[in-house]
Amino acid sequence: MALRIGDTAPDFEQLSTHGLLRFHAWKGSSWTVLFSHPHDFTPVCTTELGEAARLTPNFAARGAKLLALSVDTPERHAAWAEDIAAVSGHRPSFPIIADHDREVAHLYDMIHPNAATTQTVRATFIIDPRNVVRLIQSYPNAIGRNFAEILRALDALRLTDAEPVVTPVNWRNGEPVIAAPHLADAELLRRFGAPLATDLPYLRRVAQPALA
Repeated sequence: MALRIGDTAPDFEQLSTHGLLRFHAWKGSSWTVLFSHPHDFTPVCTTELGEAARLTPNFAARGAKLLALSVDTPERHAAWAEDIAAVSGHRPSFPIIADHDREVAHLYDMIHPNAATTQTVRATFIIDPRNVVRLIQSYPNAIGRNFAEILRALDALRLTDAEPVVTPVNWRNGEPVIAAPHLADAELLRRFGAPLATDLPYLRRVAQPALA
């Protein structure tokens, strides 16, 4: 059965560039972004790993770990890191899983037979501190991901977990948000003060609370 939002992220043990990785133990109570690649030494993947390496401090500042996956060996991953660093100027410091037997790919439904029978699609999972899957993206192999969007979504998840708000279309950290529809007007005033705008009775814009 396909993994869905709200499911518990499956645990696993698999080799990686950091040795044997036991997922839940390695992850601990952090947010984690798990993202897969079709193969090492491919052009789109090289640019994506470089961008993920560049943004690693941004994820760490949000209490999030990065974990990449490809079906190649740890040795090929290590050699590939040289190309990634040469192209992007940033060497991955996060583990890259060597999913040679595709155990993790099958656990997380990363192989879509109508797209490719052996390669993983560009799957992304944001997993929260309780090991719950909170976001799933799937991109075809020819299209690179937008890591700024992954960061934006992580900010939105953290914010809406902490406060009774939801985020509007194209929201970015620091911009106004929407009070949760279930929040009574009196409670809204107590928490946020007067709304910045009330477009509709159920669409009440407020200043974004601070994001820790």
